Amino acid sequence: MFRTRLLSGIVLVAIALFLIIMGGDILLAGLFAVSVVGLYELYRVFHIEKSLPGMVGYLAAAVYYLDLGVPFIPEREIFVLGFLILVMAVYVLKFSEYKADQAFAAFAGVFYVAVMLSCIYQTRMMEAGVYTVWLIFLCSWGSDTCAYCVGVLVGKHKMAPKLSPKKSIEGAVGGVVGTVLLTMMYGLVFQEEMGLTANYIFILAGISGVGAVISMIGDLAASAIKRNYDIKDYGKLIPGHGGVLDRFDSVIFTAPIVYFMAKFLL
Repeated sequence: MFRTRLLSGIVLVAIALFLIIMGGDILLAGLFAVSVVGLYELYRVFHIEKSLPGMVGYLAAAVYYLDLGVPFIPEREIFVLGFLILVMAVYVLKFSEYKADQAFAAFAGVFYVAVMLSCIYQTRMMEAGVYTVWLIFLCSWGSDTCAYCVGVLVGKHKMAPKLSPKKSIEGAVGGVVGTVLLTMMYGLVFQEEMGLTANYIFILAGISGVGAVISMIGDLAASAIKRNYDIKDYGKLIPGHGGVLDRFDSVIFTAPIVYFMAKFLL
């Protein structure tokens, strides 16, 4: 199991490196593909992955990503309201086939998966985004690794025993501190390329610290959904890791936090 998990993790990192370094339409297309798979996994929990509400959700994700690449929607509110009306129209016209929670899952899923993941692309397209975008993964995967190591070594107090029994408060603190230190090292290494002063390196570290906390919420939120619906993993696409949502649960929450904080602070 460890070997399988390690190998699939290496492949996953290699794909992420390729997509993010290339950026542009290649990254956008890659994130759209990941979003569709993630939506499928989420919709499967609510039994709408092959239904009409699910199809409306996939279509909405496609429209949203197309608008990111070639803007044609004048206001994002038009997209949100139009999508909501369409989902509710399907719910009303097919009332005997679907329940309210399925209709709202079809609507919310697009924002939970597709829209939030798209912030990776939007961060990459910022000035110096080729460097800033990696904060998303430092906050999520870096925090997770640091939290695991500290938790194994000194973890005693359970953080959320009903959702994730192995996570400890000590591990959570170690994850945040470790992420901040990793980000400061990252900022120092790429200080010249990013045009950073010492003050901005501390701002980067602060962004990562907040992102690390939010990443834990994303991780636990995904676990909460699985607990509610009594499933172990969202999928089996990534050997040893589960599905897209199992591997990107924290990234989904971290991406928009890093994007907006970097947008207004850097």
